[in-house]
Amino acid sequence: MISRLSGLRKRLRRPLAFYLAALLLVAIIPSFLFSMVVLKRSMDDQERVVTALLKASTGSVTRAVEREVDGMLTTLRVLASSRTLENEDLGVFYQRASSALAGTGMNLLIIDRSYQQLVNTRIPLGQPLGRASDPVSVDQAFRSGAPLVSTVFFGRTAQTWVFNVYLPVLSANRHGDYLMTLTRDAVSLERSIGRDVLSPGWNAAIIDGAGDVVAASDPKVEPGKPFFMSIVPSLRVGVGEADEGGTRYRTVTEFSVLSGWKIVAWAKASDVEAAARRSYAWLAGGALVFAAIALGISLAIARMMSRGVRLLADDARRLGQGKPVVLRPHMVEEVAIVSTALSEAAEERVRAEAEIRFLMREVAHRSKNQLSVIQSMLSQSMPSQSGASPESRQDFVESFRRRVAGLARSTDLMIANAAQGIDMDELAHNQLQPFIPDDGDRFHISGPPVRLDTQVSQTLGMALHELATNATKYGALANANGRVDLSWTLDEGTFRLVWRESRADLTPEMRAPGRKGFGTLVLERMLGMSLDARLQRLMHEDGIEWQVEIDSARLNTPAPDGGTGAAAG
Repeated sequence: MISRLSGLRKRLRRPLAFYLAALLLVAIIPSFLFSMVVLKRSMDDQERVVTALLKASTGSVTRAVEREVDGMLTTLRVLASSRTLENEDLGVFYQRASSALAGTGMNLLIIDRSYQQLVNTRIPLGQPLGRASDPVSVDQAFRSGAPLVSTVFFGRTAQTWVFNVYLPVLSANRHGDYLMTLTRDAVSLERSIGRDVLSPGWNAAIIDGAGDVVAASDPKVEPGKPFFMSIVPSLRVGVGEADEGGTRYRTVTEFSVLSGWKIVAWAKASDVEAAARRSYAWLAGGALVFAAIALGISLAIARMMSRGVRLLADDARRLGQGKPVVLRPHMVEEVAIVSTALSEAAEERVRAEAEIRFLMREVAHRSKNQLSVIQSMLSQSMPSQSGASPESRQDFVESFRRRVAGLARSTDLMIANAAQGIDMDELAHNQLQPFIPDDGDRFHISGPPVRLDTQVSQTLGMALHELATNATKYGALANANGRVDLSWTLDEGTFRLVWRESRADLTPEMRAPGRKGFGTLVLERMLGMSLDARLQRLMHEDGIEWQVEIDSARLNTPAPDGGTGAAAG
């Protein structure tokens, strides 16, 4: 399992730019697809609204046409009820009909069963009149006996495309039947299908029952010609599509029951869908542009981070080689943190190496001191040549063994109590035990309870050992009468320690002002540098005195495992 995971990690190992680009795609692609779905739904809703508007528009055109036809029928019924016509006074009827229809764009015809025109307000009264130009519709109107709207036809008198509305007037004598007819130019219906009632890109046309165009909003669709799409004269109505000449059209069709005509609105499907295509194109183009911008920014960030990582790798190699590492400012906070850590680690390494070199010198020095201490212990343990009760050989061995064991116990104390901290009194007694003479009155230790953590106890222990070693070699413990007083206090945030030697045999060289041996330098380095201690060295006539002051906060530095020492008074 572990080997599989390791192999998978190797296969997935890619540059940072790859993963940033993958993250970018994961963020953009779902958003793009969601936007496409939302846009599609929006376009569908918009199409439904447009379709509803177009159906409303074609319905409005249908109603307008029917109002025109209904108005014409009403006019015919009014004219048919004229008494002058009942009296067969065609001249008076002609004059009244012409006046009534003036400015309407309509003309009145009266047609008998032989298709002969009896009245035509297009032609001055008295001029000969010909036969009706639309005998098929005339015959159909006579046979049905009901009002009829003709198909569009070319009027010989009007010399344009017209349509007629017939109202049969039947009498008891079949030969007295005639048709009251209103004729009207087909072009006059164009105002009913003006572009102001249609959506942009759409056109409309009025188609008669035979499938010929009566009027259209598109100048290319001429009256009297068959409509160019095959959807008529079918009675299919509503929204649909048609394919004509390789072009796909969207259509909306309405049917007029009164006139028998159709109203057709149409537009090229490509024009209708152009808005949707533009929206999709804008969305796709915008997504590509934003993706390119985001990808460029991601690659720039990846390059910047990769450069930072390479520099960190170089710094790590320099750290491994023991070379100095310079802090590198960086825009990415995490890289800056690592750079700071490497720089601090390099500085710490320099300090650690300096400390190691110092400790190596201290080890060598302490080794020599240990030998001197052991020699002193040996001398103190030797039987006195002039004593009243010389020690036996067995007593000498036992005394010397105890002193060596005391030196070992001091080291054991440092190890055993490292986690909980060491009491200052216990540290002093155990550390100084090997140096205390048999005459206990020559060494006095006093002070309140103070708990020290590991680092502070080690440093103070080494300092006490150094002081005791110097006293054994050169000071109060180097003769049989010298005395050492060790005391400490803890007051107002300051730990004060005093080491006072008295009755020591000092040579003039030792009393010389400004003289410092290696032991003094060691004390200053250990206490001054490690604990920020303030040291004062006083040389009296009968011995040396050391005064040490340390901020009490330094006595309780947290241990590596998170524990802290506690000062007690």
